[in-house]
Amino acid sequence: MTEFRISQLPNIITVIRILLVLPTSWLLMEFRYVDALVVMAIAGASDALDGWMARRFDWTSRFGAAMDPVADKLLVAAVFIILTVQDHIPLWVAVIALGRDAIIMSGAGAYRLLFEPIEFAPTLVSKANTATQIVMLLMLLLGLSEFPRISAIAFQLVDPYCFYLLAILGIGSGVDYVLTWGARAVRHAGGRGSGSK
Repeated sequence: MTEFRISQLPNIITVIRILLVLPTSWLLMEFRYVDALVVMAIAGASDALDGWMARRFDWTSRFGAAMDPVADKLLVAAVFIILTVQDHIPLWVAVIALGRDAIIMSGAGAYRLLFEPIEFAPTLVSKANTATQIVMLLMLLLGLSEFPRISAIAFQLVDPYCFYLLAILGIGSGVDYVLTWGARAVRHAGGRGSGSK
């Protein structure tokens, strides 16, 4: 049996965050928005916690670097899809947000297959995009929870401001990734061509 080490704690938190996708999705499908808000807030807090521990104590690993963004994407994608089906998020916003992630994941897979393993290093604009997605979803759930006054304010901020900001960041970060990794792919392909002569 593998011995537990405290340095594995960020990875354990990441796995727990992945597991929280299922109860969050179920609560949303049951229209239990208050409960879903609580679970998603816990997931968001766990993301900040494991990131802080990894940086503060140097408890980094390849597993954590690879799975931490996957955990975020799974949760965000599940909530996006359900709330879009329930007509709480415009289809065009969901297409930009989820389409951007699909393009990046497909490109990353192709790059790994054709050239080399990818170093997981999200750009600043990508981090801003993910943070905005999570904040927007939390605010939307806050609005759907029908709290006095607070929910109305949350709705006013989400639509249209958060929707437009998310679209801008999604397109911007997607283009940034395509240009950055496209240039790397071209350099790799050129290097291979020169080496074969």
